[in-house]
Amino acid sequence: MTNATEADLAETQAALAKLRKRQERNQRAAFARVLMQGICSMLGPNDVVLDCGANVGAVTGLLAQTGAKVHAFEPDPYAFGKLQKAVADKNNVVLHNVAVGTSAGEVRLMRAANFDDNPRGASVKSTVLSGGRGISEDDAAVTVAQIDLLQTLTDLIDRHGEIAFLKMDIEGAELEILEAMYARDLFGAIRLTVAETHERKIKDLRPRFRDLRRKVAETYPITRVNLDWI
Repeated sequence: MTNATEADLAETQAALAKLRKRQERNQRAAFARVLMQGICSMLGPNDVVLDCGANVGAVTGLLAQTGAKVHAFEPDPYAFGKLQKAVADKNNVVLHNVAVGTSAGEVRLMRAANFDDNPRGASVKSTVLSGGRGISEDDAAVTVAQIDLLQTLTDLIDRHGEIAFLKMDIEGAELEILEAMYARDLFGAIRLTVAETHERKIKDLRPRFRDLRRKVAETYPITRVNLDWI
């Protein structure tokens, strides 16, 4: 086999791997859309739902159409401005310009390296967790407020009896929250929790993500806790 042929083969294999990853992501996105339709069909004005990592409001808007009380959390100032405009006419949406975590205070929100070139596309990658792929940790970071989501969940459960739906897409910061929710059995008072986990982006956390997935799968059906949201 010539060097040229070997190089062509390697290039073809790399292209196929890229296509497989794209297909897997497209399949997850299609599943999420179908799941979202099902979720929305079961929500009503008496329900309370949370959208953590609301970004510019794609999911928040769908949830708001059900009449449920929607709490939307988005720390990035750019994305939050777009979110405000997207749901300005929805009086059943409560907007929170904060990050969510396991404690309250202030945190540094880091943005994707290409944020200045494409703020709308890059804002979905903004994160409070260091070590993510493609994240700039320099002066582009902004300081934002963070709430204790565990306390917020507990307060809402005490007030309403349950939470109908919790969606979490917070670029790696979900791990610590989900671990704490499992330890405190908060999933038991939430009809459905969905989360996108980011172990592919943060290599050092992969063992903890694997352990979390194992414990959650052993305790809850996927219809109660789904860690493969998109």
